[in-house]
Amino acid sequence: MKLLPLDTPEIIDLAAGWLAQQENYQWLDFGYGRQLVTPALLKIMVQRETHFLRVFTSDRDDAPIGITALNNVDRVFKTATFWGAVGEKSFRNRGHGTLAGAKLLTFAFRDLGLHSVNTWVVDGNPSLKIVERLRFRFIGRQRQCHYIDGRPYDRLLFDLLASEHRELDEGRWHRIERSYREAVYEERSP
Repeated sequence: MKLLPLDTPEIIDLAAGWLAQQENYQWLDFGYGRQLVTPALLKIMVQRETHFLRVFTSDRDDAPIGITALNNVDRVFKTATFWGAVGEKSFRNRGHGTLAGAKLLTFAFRDLGLHSVNTWVVDGNPSLKIVERLRFRFIGRQRQCHYIDGRPYDRLLFDLLASEHRELDEGRWHRIERSYREAVYEERSP
């Protein structure tokens, strides 16, 4: 898996397309209730030092399959907010988001010198599993502040200190992916 910068119009358009899907944007908030992210906004975000956005790739062919990011990067207080989305449906629930998140967090703590990274997850969002696997700690609940289809949901708040972060073994994830492909092949074989 690679983390690639959003440095071409094609990659920016691809990531914006993923973030324009309701199944992704309903869980997000880019300030003032903004959920939709246009290619123009992504282009602005990648040019600012307060944002670090990367697309992550499949191990098979280095095709981009999702986005992982840090917003609100504050180098004085050494903090940032983590988020991400798997854009290609066939790669969901197979560990790619977790591995990409771990790589980005390693970058945040080692290369950017951050001390604490926070995130939030809307109650009921399946990506809660990723946050837990990355060892974020639950720190609170913001009640009924996120709306999906007119219905209020809570946001679950988390943070992770540099001292608590552990890099994931990429080899382990390769073995899991290989096992998954073999199981799918066996299922399809007569």
